[in-house]
Amino acid sequence: MSAESSIVEKTTPERTEELLESLAEVRARVKAASLQTSSPTLVAVSKYKPASDILTCYNDGQLDFGENYVQELEEKARRLPTNIRWHFIGTLQSNKAKTLASIPNLFSIQTLGSIKAATALNKALPAERASPLRVLIQINTSGEDSKSGIPPLTSSSDLESSELILLAKHVMAECPRLRLEGLMTIGALELSLTASETEKNADFESLKATRDVLDRYLKKTFIGKEAKWGDETSGRLLLSMGMSSDFEAALKSGSDTVRVGTGVFGERAKKTA
Repeated sequence: MSAESSIVEKTTPERTEELLESLAEVRARVKAASLQTSSPTLVAVSKYKPASDILTCYNDGQLDFGENYVQELEEKARRLPTNIRWHFIGTLQSNKAKTLASIPNLFSIQTLGSIKAATALNKALPAERASPLRVLIQINTSGEDSKSGIPPLTSSSDLESSELILLAKHVMAECPRLRLEGLMTIGALELSLTASETEKNADFESLKATRDVLDRYLKKTFIGKEAKWGDETSGRLLLSMGMSSDFEAALKSGSDTVRVGTGVFGERAKKTA
């Protein structure tokens, strides 16, 4: 536990009960919706929430937390236990790479979207870091202008010129302090809300198809280096898809990681200047 974690105020008994009830409910829903062969990771998205809320969930065994803003993540990481696994899920700017890289227990960055950002991260990570930083490339599966990410792949894509392949190759060949763990998307919510029980979410299916194309390409291009990408245990490229409103649909589609904020912490106050 970090030296400063003891100064974090405790939540009130009422807030503690509320948080633990919500966390237990989300965990049960994750388990019920998961494929039999998977053990997905629940990332509790704690942006705008006080350190006391996070500590209450941590004390109930929750280790994975997601943050959208670099400064907020850095401040919380300094105050909270050092074995928390922090996932950065906000817009990744190259000029923030040094600050992110300085957080010892930064577990993953799920929003990698450019060669420039990958290079900045690789350069900024300290040589004494025990293992490479896990990165997931963000894919804009819905094609919405409001969402970040690079285009998905299909079996007919011109792979050598695609943004995803160029970025993945750069991480593999030029960024030894990064580990390409998988892909992330924020799908169009309407697809999950309007789909029937038998329908598949097109955005989630697109991410799965993209993963499969990328996996085949990496295996063909980096022969003998299969241990350099994907999950360290299974070797699979992981998928991070699904949030509070659609994580069950994502899990049924085979998601490995879901990012749930409102479901655990309740509604967030809007960020003030």
